[in-house]
Amino acid sequence: MAIEITDATFDEVVLKSKKPVLVDFWAAWCGPCRMVGPIIEDLSKDYEGKAIIGKVDVDANQEFAAKYGVRNIPTVLVFDKGELVNRLVGVSPKATYSQSIEEFL
Repeated sequence: MAIEITDATFDEVVLKSKKPVLVDFWAAWCGPCRMVGPIIEDLSKDYEGKAIIGKVDVDANQEFAAKYGVRNIPTVLVFDKGELVNRLVGVSPKATYSQSIEEFL
């Protein structure tokens, strides 16, 4: 299951992680986000123990969405060693998200 990340936990879960982190910025009212949601859940199973897969509800947690310039959702950001290394905006196939993690494993 993807980890729910909040503004309060973002620093610890994402920026201080030794593993690559994929973060889905989403909102409950967003149709395309509902298309990406099951893909994110699949990825959380595929990469269990190898990478962190998380979700940030932008309605409830706006600090890091603003900090990283998330203007459209869904936006998926990939971090490695606390650095932003990839940004995917809109709906992409599962393989695209997998590739963005694989290069940092």
